[in-house]
Amino acid sequence: MAASLVLAGFLGVTGLALDKAFRVSAEASIRERLQSHIYGLLAAVDEDSAGRMIFPQELPEPRFSKPDSGLYAMAGAGGPGADWHSHSLTGRSLDILEPQLPGESVFRRVGQSGMELYVVNFGVAWEDYSGQEALYTFTVAEDAAAFESEIQGFRATLWGWLGGLAFVLLLAQGLILRWGLHPLRAVAADLRQIEKGKAERLDGDYPKELDGLTSNLNSLIENSKAVQIRYRNSLDDLAHSLKTPLAILQSLFDRETGTGHQDNGPGREQVERMDEIIRHQLQRAAVSGRATLAGPVAVSPIVERLVRSLKKVYRDKPIAIGTELDQDAAFYGDESDLMEVLGNLLDNACKYCNSEVLISAHGNHQDSGNGLEIVIEDDGIGIAPEMKNTVLQRGRRMDENVPGQGIGLSMAHEIITVYGGKLRITASPLGGAMLRISFAGV
Repeated sequence: MAASLVLAGFLGVTGLALDKAFRVSAEASIRERLQSHIYGLLAAVDEDSAGRMIFPQELPEPRFSKPDSGLYAMAGAGGPGADWHSHSLTGRSLDILEPQLPGESVFRRVGQSGMELYVVNFGVAWEDYSGQEALYTFTVAEDAAAFESEIQGFRATLWGWLGGLAFVLLLAQGLILRWGLHPLRAVAADLRQIEKGKAERLDGDYPKELDGLTSNLNSLIENSKAVQIRYRNSLDDLAHSLKTPLAILQSLFDRETGTGHQDNGPGREQVERMDEIIRHQLQRAAVSGRATLAGPVAVSPIVERLVRSLKKVYRDKPIAIGTELDQDAAFYGDESDLMEVLGNLLDNACKYCNSEVLISAHGNHQDSGNGLEIVIEDDGIGIAPEMKNTVLQRGRRMDENVPGQGIGLSMAHEIITVYGGKLRITASPLGGAMLRISFAGV
């Protein structure tokens, strides 16, 4: 757009400059032509026996003899009044004669009698045989209509050619830019293939100008995967290293309690709490988080797998678990994180429902092409508005009579937040709670 505006502005200024130059040149040509007519009139004048000027009767230019031809001439001695005029002024009255000093010429444009005229006044000194000098002014005028018609014709030709040239140049420029930017569109298309999980790196045939970009992007993708693997391996090593000391402490407390020592309940409680904290922090740190170039994880198979598992877990409770799954719905992140979120939320729904649970998943295309929205509903007692923030806190539960530790919902909320998503709790049309998970597109 910027290049098009610059080109259009340049051609516009060029057109105005050419139009101005042509007008100035045409007016200069008119002045020279009118001045030559004056010289022709001077050549046609005669003199009497005393050497005084006799105005011409036979004019060299035929248009001077044709009434209202558009070319007019007049001459006068002394004052501004005309003493002689050409036959072309028959029936017209023009006040265009202005006395000039000998040898002086004035060119101007005037409007009179409904006409626009270009006028030249030229001063002449005529000396008779006795040596007396008389001052005369010759005036020639031409109708500007022909000049304006010529200007309009030139403008039409000029702007027609410039317009056609601008169209051709803009079309050529667009084609060149489209061809020149094609490699960038190819890179963008290949990146979308990586986002969709159909490719792992940029392997296209790119021009050398993009080698730095594509190689750095490939290095970034590979390093990101390597860092993630090393990070998770380190977390696994840490968990394994802490597991043995905690188990030893736990066995020591059990041994002392069994041999008659005082109750070590507080110590054992702290060891268990330490174990829980470590597991929680490791779980939280291990969440991958959303990556722009991460491959998609299909939601439907994970939900169906969880539903089958939960039906086995709650086989003694008559629960109808319904699903409304968009087959194109995808989660851009780690599969285990999505499994953790849906597993905790579906497990809570099954715990607190009466007999019905519904889960739906749909792609959210409002912000981008890969958003996701998941809704989990049940027909239980629901969650009171004043409890919405409480149940998201770790260890806080709404119903202490239901088995659990009160960390599933808070853990799911933390994972959703890490991925930039939102978890909203509202009332469900089924009568219980509705948990709506939204992930914006990347």
